[in-house]
Amino acid sequence: MPVVLVVARDWKLRASVRAELREMGVDALGMDSVDEVKRAIASGGLPSVMVVEALAEFLGDSRIQDLVRQIPAILIAPRTVNVSLPEASAVIYRPVRVADIIVRVRDLLAREHAG
Repeated sequence: MPVVLVVARDWKLRASVRAELREMGVDALGMDSVDEVKRAIASGGLPSVMVVEALAEFLGDSRIQDLVRQIPAILIAPRTVNVSLPEASAVIYRPVRVADIIVRVRDLLAREHAG
């Protein structure tokens, strides 16, 4: 079963994306801090995909930056970006629909499975 980390302070975004992914049979883990991400990686290895809210507290952390470089990542960014966005598999700008995020996650999971 693929694992997707959903890293966001916005609990509505985090909960909605997790619920949709779980309906698809994906093990979706929601986190709202870098420390939670670090613990999840230490206990379970690298996820298949990450969905990350593009906040300075997340993208400014070298551990998150390393993960975004290592695994497919989707960044959810505000229209007025006040943080430097690292290269990622996809950037989706707010306002965002959960369905749009799920389509991107599905595509990334399909590529991983095919590769």
